[in-house]
Amino acid sequence: MAFRLASHLTRTCAKTCTRAELGLRSYHASLPNLARNAKPTLTKSEKRAERKAFEDESDTQFDMNDVRWAEQELESDYLDDDTVSAAVTLQHSEHRQTLHYLRLIEHEMPKLVLYRKPFKPLKSDCLIVRSVSYGGEEHPVTAKRVVTVAVDDLPLKNAAAVHKFKLLAGPRWTIRPPTDGGVSGIAEWGNGFVKISCEDFANPEQNLKWISDRLDIMIKEANTLDETFKDVPLDIRHMYSKARKAKKGEHLRGRLFNRPTIRDFPQEWLPASS
Repeated sequence: MAFRLASHLTRTCAKTCTRAELGLRSYHASLPNLARNAKPTLTKSEKRAERKAFEDESDTQFDMNDVRWAEQELESDYLDDDTVSAAVTLQHSEHRQTLHYLRLIEHEMPKLVLYRKPFKPLKSDCLIVRSVSYGGEEHPVTAKRVVTVAVDDLPLKNAAAVHKFKLLAGPRWTIRPPTDGGVSGIAEWGNGFVKISCEDFANPEQNLKWISDRLDIMIKEANTLDETFKDVPLDIRHMYSKARKAKKGEHLRGRLFNRPTIRDFPQEWLPASS
């Protein structure tokens, strides 16, 4: 019984199946096919000669030979084979993008000369508008607008109008430039600065228009000298309160209006210059 089973297995396994019976294709490359698909390999000297000939044939006045040669190198390096990896394709697209911007720099940038305008310094009476943006993300604070302006830059008639304008501004007026108002820290203080903000409306333009209207009304009222309010002192409690919270001692001995600087250092304490 064991002998019959062994002989049966031997006869069954002795038959070999061909690749055609298994449904497999026979892939082979003959020498004529390889010779037909093979591409000539250029040496370094031949590549240099080919590049030199390409540059000599170029009749354009722009220096784009390097860009065109780089394109040919990309074509030969990445697109010769039928199958390329994803990394090679990504690198090829990055090179393509770089070459695209090189073309823009070479051909389109010189055209911008037509739009050249002479530089004109900003006027001293301009308003400083500050806004907050989150890169297109919606947020309630993006509609807020803050306007900062120096009192000396406003069209006020005289010292009485300046005093009246400070009274109308109230706590919005400070002798020092606001730290978040967009004013340089080395700017001259003069008669101080006024900062007005608004976020009551949904549109930023409406908030800015409201601030502009309030500022115009204050200027108009300050220039109306029917009542000058000369006997009314300025209320600077808000500035003293802010100085106390900072805990830098600026609310003592008149430092609020005259901050000590290096110019206040006694000259007699300096060593004698040689």
